Amino acid sequence: MRRKEREVTEPEKKIAIIDSCRVMRLGIYDGQVPYVVPVNFGYSVKDEELTLYFHGAKSGRKIDALGAFPLVCFEMDCEHELAEGKLACNYSWAFASVIGTGTVWFLESPAEKVEALQLIMEHQTGKKMPFHFEETMLTRTTVCRLVVNEYCAKRHEVS
Repeated sequence: MRRKEREVTEPEKKIAIIDSCRVMRLGIYDGQVPYVVPVNFGYSVKDEELTLYFHGAKSGRKIDALGAFPLVCFEMDCEHELAEGKLACNYSWAFASVIGTGTVWFLESPAEKVEALQLIMEHQTGKKMPFHFEETMLTRTTVCRLVVNEYCAKRHEVS
């Protein structure tokens, strides 16, 4: 990371940034060009190992690309605020972000899908309650686990 003074290294602070973000952008390779797609997500952390979850339709460019090449990069950002200046060069932008890489796996069993979708719903709604998922929805939905290989976080605060 070039701007070391902005790096967030404490695991709990990195997770706090992830917790504040609602949209993750996946960088996928579809065999011809890089493809970036925004997705809502959920996550889990076990022994400081981060796993991300997202879902989508059963077919389409994203799913086809992931099936062919499951190595991805991801990015999420939040805490946005413009800091105005007297001159154009004095303007700045506050943010927090996370960038990383990992491997995507398609979840097959209904129990795995429900567990992942529960995490997505909890993260997106802020509610820890049992959500109900109809069996027909589970069969029509692709649910993915992104096993994170590495990630870093950055925060830029402005006053």
